[in-house]
Amino acid sequence: MTFARWESNQTALAAQAASRGLERTATAPREGPALLQGLVIWGRCGRRMTIAYHLRQGREVSDYRCMTHAIQNGGTVCQRIPGPGIEQAIATLLLKELTPLAVEAALKVTDRLAAQAAEADRLRSTHLQRAQHRADLAKRRNLAVDPDNRLVADSLEADWNTALREVAAACKDIERARTEAEPVNEALREKLAHLAGDVHRLWHDPGTPMRERKRIARLLITDVTLTKAERITAQVRLSGGRHHTLDLPLPLGGGKLWQTPKPIVAAIDTLLEDHTDAEIADILNQRGLTSGKGLPFHRLLVRDIRQDYQLTSRFDRLRDRGLLTAHELAELLGVSVPTVWKWHRAGLLEGEKYNDKNACLYPHPGPNPPRVQQGVRLNHRRPATTTSK
Repeated sequence: MTFARWESNQTALAAQAASRGLERTATAPREGPALLQGLVIWGRCGRRMTIAYHLRQGREVSDYRCMTHAIQNGGTVCQRIPGPGIEQAIATLLLKELTPLAVEAALKVTDRLAAQAAEADRLRSTHLQRAQHRADLAKRRNLAVDPDNRLVADSLEADWNTALREVAAACKDIERARTEAEPVNEALREKLAHLAGDVHRLWHDPGTPMRERKRIARLLITDVTLTKAERITAQVRLSGGRHHTLDLPLPLGGGKLWQTPKPIVAAIDTLLEDHTDAEIADILNQRGLTSGKGLPFHRLLVRDIRQDYQLTSRFDRLRDRGLLTAHELAELLGVSVPTVWKWHRAGLLEGEKYNDKNACLYPHPGPNPPRVQQGVRLNHRRPATTTSK
C-alpha cells in the first residue's frame, strides 16, 4: 500500500467516524426537508442541534432541538426552534452568494487564508522543535547527574518534566490549529466552480432531491449558530471564510397560527347581544366562516372563544339591560317561580333566552302585570332551571 493510499483511507475513516459520538458533525445527508441537518449549533450551550419532524397542514416540517442535556441527564429539552423560516432565509442567502464572481472571490480568500495558516504552522513547528531540544537536553542532564546528589537530581528532574509539558502543549497547539485551518481541497474547488453556473436552476428544480440541496449547503456552509431572544439570530459561517448574521422574527407558535381571526371575534361579540352560543354558531356557518383551524363552528367552540377572549356573556349583557331572573320577578309579583315560568310559557310574560337550555331573563312587566285568577289552571311543562352563562 502506498503512502498516498494510506492517507486517503485515513481521511475516509475520519469522515465516517465524524457521524458518531456526541457532536455528529458529518451525518450523511438524508431525504428529510431539514436543509441544515448536522450544521446547526445552539448559541447558549455550544452543542449541536438535532432534527425532529412533524406534520403541519399535511406537510412535513423540521424543528431544530438541543437535546444533549435531555438525553444524557434526563432533563428538559434545552431549546426548540422551528426550522422553515430559518431554512428559507439561509437558502436565499446561499443563492445570493453563490455566483461565479462570488465563488472566485471566496476561493482567493481561502487561498490567502491557507497561506497564512501554513506560515503560522511553520512557526509553531519551529517552536515545537525548540521545546523538544530543551526536553532532550534536560533528559541528558538528568541522566548524567550523580544519584547520590539528591538535591541536584530532583531539580534536574523537575526541569525535565517542565520541558516535557511544553512539548505536549506545543503538539496540542499544532493539532488544534491544523484542524481549525483546514484548507479547501481541489475536489471542493471543482464542485464550487461547477455549481456556480446553474445552481439556481438546480435548486428550484422540483425533481432535485432534498438530499442534493443539503449537499450543496454543506459545500458552502461550515456551521450555523442560532440564538433566540425577542428575535432569532442566525450566524452563518461560509466555507470561503465569510460570515453572515441574519436577524429573523420569531415564528408563530401553533396556538397563534390557529387563533380565531379578529373579525370573527368581533362578529361573535356583536351577535351575543341577541343570540345564544348555538344560534351564533349557526349564523357563522351560514356566512361561510370557519375557525382558526378551518373547522365549522358549534356551540362549545363559540363558548370557548367567548371565554378565551373574555367577551361579556349574554347573561351579563341582559342583566346590564335591567332584565330580571325568575326568582326576582316572582318576588316582585308576589307569586312562585313556577308561576312565572307558566305565565312565560302562556305568553303572559316576555322573556329572552340567555343560553341554549331555554333559560330566560325577564324584563319588568310594567304597571299591569298578570295576576293569579281563581279557577284558572295553566298546564305547561316546567322549563329548565339552569343558570349557566
